[in-house]
Amino acid sequence: MPLLQSHTGWNVQRLFSTFPDSWPGMGLLILRLAGGFASLNVEQVLSDLGDTAGMLLRCVSFADAVLLWIGLATPIAATGGAVIQIGIATLDHRCTSLSIVAGALGLALAMLGPGAWSVDARIFGRKRIV
Repeated sequence: MPLLQSHTGWNVQRLFSTFPDSWPGMGLLILRLAGGFASLNVEQVLSDLGDTAGMLLRCVSFADAVLLWIGLATPIAATGGAVIQIGIATLDHRCTSLSIVAGALGLALAMLGPGAWSVDARIFGRKRIV
């Protein structure tokens, strides 16, 4: 019986994303950096919002970008950024294709995971028992 198999037969490791390194890990790092910069794309809707709502949206998008850059809570941060960008794309009539691309990038990052060069990999990565 495998080490991490539960009593129901499901392999517990399947619940966690893998943390690839080397070239795939570098690609995920580049995607996280690009996704962080793309999540800062909220300036186009700030003119329509009030001061408080605009500042709140700016702070949330900045926090989302920082989480993506360091790779902490990556699936949650990427999904949150995708929801913001898709919301901008659907609600703003002046929306550019950048919001759509940023939303797709966020969804892809949420599905792929953070990669080996992230805080998530340090916290939840594979452990070796010696």
